[in-house]
Amino acid sequence: MGGSESTPQRPQTPPPPPEFDKPWRIMPWGNKDSLGEKLRNFKLCSSDVKFVRLLIVGEDGAGKSSFINSVNNVFQERITCGALVDATSGTSFTKNYKTYYIKGKDGSRLPFVFSDVMGLEPADGQGAHVKDIITALKGFLEEGYKFNPANHVSEKDSNYKTNPKVSDQTFCLVNVLSASTVSLMNQKLIQKMKEIRKVASEYNLPQVIIMTKVDETCPLVKRNLKKVYTSKKIKEKMQECSNLLGIPLSNIFPVKNYHEEVDTNDDTDVLILKALDQIVNLTNDALENQNPSEKSE
Repeated sequence: MGGSESTPQRPQTPPPPPEFDKPWRIMPWGNKDSLGEKLRNFKLCSSDVKFVRLLIVGEDGAGKSSFINSVNNVFQERITCGALVDATSGTSFTKNYKTYYIKGKDGSRLPFVFSDVMGLEPADGQGAHVKDIITALKGFLEEGYKFNPANHVSEKDSNYKTNPKVSDQTFCLVNVLSASTVSLMNQKLIQKMKEIRKVASEYNLPQVIIMTKVDETCPLVKRNLKKVYTSKKIKEKMQECSNLLGIPLSNIFPVKNYHEEVDTNDDTDVLILKALDQIVNLTNDALENQNPSEKSE
């Protein structure tokens, strides 16, 4: 009885490591207080502008309202719920156009405000109408306007501002994308976001992406948020966001929104504060370019 010779097994190639040897973007971990104080004391370059308006746009369920709440949590140093969110998702929970102010320690309002809109959805007749968001971007949409997915506001409507103030106008378009679903985004939805981007570009507005749900996307980051800029998965998702909307990596900021916590966390706060710091600086730079006479002030 002769036995057949066993085929020698090839050595298996180990999987590539899930993270880079060192962070590809430096974060000021541990400096939450100084970051927060910098934003509390931020001075806009134009004396004509009291607040810069940041328009928050994104797919239903991407975390738009949660990001606004998370920013507020950082400055209030507690969990808040100013912008209502829906844990069950399904359809957009935001129904009205609303401005959210962020308060400093002394109760005064910080020099940036958020405009929250109804979430975008792929199908026509569902989610926010693109023309309504463009109207908001230009500053013509009245506070409290109730979004109607089937019809957009017109110049004849009472919800249309015919003579908006500077403070009503958008100074930065903030696109919110979920890292956990960016690979599955519908082409029609992407086209809607690009249509809004095109108008923002015509107005020379800075444009950024807040990439949410990084903890749901990468186990490495879920265990340790400080791994966000060593995680290859997170950088891959950021590149996907960039490819979809054409916004450079330098203007894409991964964050973890608060959604189940009962207390704030320093590392979560630092990511949010650093993103906001970059956004406010980009916005102020654009404002300065519009007001060259005030550069020396």
